[in-house]
Amino acid sequence: MGKGAIKEEESGRKSKTWRWPLAALVVVLLAAAVSSRTASNVGFFFTDRNSCSCSLQGSGKYKGMIEDCCCDYETVDNLNIEVLNPLLQDLVTTPFFRYFKVKLWCDCPFWPDDGMCRLRDCSVCECPENEFPEPFKRPYNIAGLPSDNPICQEGKPQAAVDRTIDNRAFRGWVETNNPWTHEDDTDNSEMTYVNLQLNPERFTGYTGPSARRIWESIYSENCPKYSSGETCPEKKVLYKLISGLHSSISMHIAGDYLLDESRNQWGQNIELMYDRILRHPDRVRNMYFTYLFVLRAVTKATAYLEQAEYDTGNNAEDLKTQSLIKQLLYSPKLQTACPVPFDEAKLWQGQSGPELKQQIQKQFRNISALMDCVGCEKCRLWGKLQVQGLGTALKILFSVGNQDQTLQLQRNEVIALVNLLNRLSESVKMVHDMGPDVERLMEDQIAKTSAAKPGRLRRIWDLAASLW
Repeated sequence: MGKGAIKEEESGRKSKTWRWPLAALVVVLLAAAVSSRTASNVGFFFTDRNSCSCSLQGSGKYKGMIEDCCCDYETVDNLNIEVLNPLLQDLVTTPFFRYFKVKLWCDCPFWPDDGMCRLRDCSVCECPENEFPEPFKRPYNIAGLPSDNPICQEGKPQAAVDRTIDNRAFRGWVETNNPWTHEDDTDNSEMTYVNLQLNPERFTGYTGPSARRIWESIYSENCPKYSSGETCPEKKVLYKLISGLHSSISMHIAGDYLLDESRNQWGQNIELMYDRILRHPDRVRNMYFTYLFVLRAVTKATAYLEQAEYDTGNNAEDLKTQSLIKQLLYSPKLQTACPVPFDEAKLWQGQSGPELKQQIQKQFRNISALMDCVGCEKCRLWGKLQVQGLGTALKILFSVGNQDQTLQLQRNEVIALVNLLNRLSESVKMVHDMGPDVERLMEDQIAKTSAAKPGRLRRIWDLAASLW
């Protein structure tokens, strides 16, 4: 062997000698970088939505008592399926609860409205003036509904709504402001009736920065105010209510989703349902909490709701509405299994109670004001309705506590409250009926996808080997 060959062999041995430590160093550095990036991402998501959430108790996923409530998951599911959901489904289709009066076009008090929708379903279907009950317009005229199957007017701008409504529509009910909500519902000059049955809550294509900014602003009204270590229950209620409402809205979007726009094919988007709600047990738990919170408000207002006038001019429908209300309020199964869904008496105790209530009232008013910034008309409709329903529940539970205080509700507040309870009931039912199958299907799909891809450490090692 010549001297040149010997030197080349020695050089190769030296090169291999330092390449292996170098490859090992590369593995360590890459692994550290990946771990650091992963930890950073996890931290971001925790601070984004979960930093002010409560620690959850209980051994099972959805078993045992619902946190801060007086009922367990199994009881709520059974009551909802057997009693509450069927009653609520019938109630919201009656003439009284079918029509909601809302101010759809409002200036956003926080930033310019730049939201856009790409679907026709984003706009609200007009409610012709001759369609809704005459007593809503002229309470002394007892004419009935002109049609049992109203049809949305065609040939008009998609976003147009009828604003030529008689501003005496709510005469016969009190006109009183709600300290928990921003909008003055007694101002009817720019309000219009909307048939909720013709404008279902569903996917509208409202996505992107505008939609994200709404929810980020809503959560910022609560989360940053409190550190994660605080245990005061009042400071967690608002977050759990908003989280539960958010989860319910997401369930309805995923449950009625535009799967194929070219064929106008609607159906269930189980990937979205899993990603937004079902893979986050805390969001499902908060949805159950919000459902029981609103249910408690309805049962606490029993005396008021039983005596309320559900007059639409259609005697048969009005009697049906009164009967359904009484069945809901006096359900033997509800009174036996879950007589007090939520105990509001535990809150606002101590010297700081009144001041704390004022603070949280202000925060919820700001949240209700944010609904004017929603850049999609149909989203704004359902956002306003459900936030007003939640504000009505807060008003019932926390603004009428003394003997000398008498509960007073507007017609629109009652309509919003019952429709919100129905939306939450539907969401809870979807979780019960579909949740286990969707979770199993998606988790199997994720496991198969993960098995088909090389592991993270294997990818790092392959990269190091290629460098060597």
